Amino acid sequence: MSDFHLDNTVLSALQEVMEDEYPTLIETFLADSEERMVSLHKAVERADAQLLQLAAHSFKGSSSNMGAPLLASLCRQLEDDARRGQLCSASRLIARIGEEFSVVRALLRDGLQGNS
Repeated sequence: MSDFHLDNTVLSALQEVMEDEYPTLIETFLADSEERMVSLHKAVERADAQLLQLAAHSFKGSSSNMGAPLLASLCRQLEDDARRGQLCSASRLIARIGEEFSVVRALLRDGLQGNS
């Protein structure tokens, strides 16, 4: 199940490169992602397609870099919709992004505890 949410090849490569700083990288990603979720909600509340597109783009990139392909894909969908000015499904998509982020967060934290 976790392979569906996290790319273990990407995480292994990050862990190899980051060594002792890997836990800090994970915690930074998680904290930044919390802020990105807030930005997504604010943008949709304001019906600001440009802000929503930028926030989704940023979240997509960090999710992809951290090996969270489903999360990145959902963010890409939101980014594409916002680019086209289609905000009617944004709230529902942000909810799905939030759900997926919760799964990713739990898996990453479990992985950190397993490596301690």
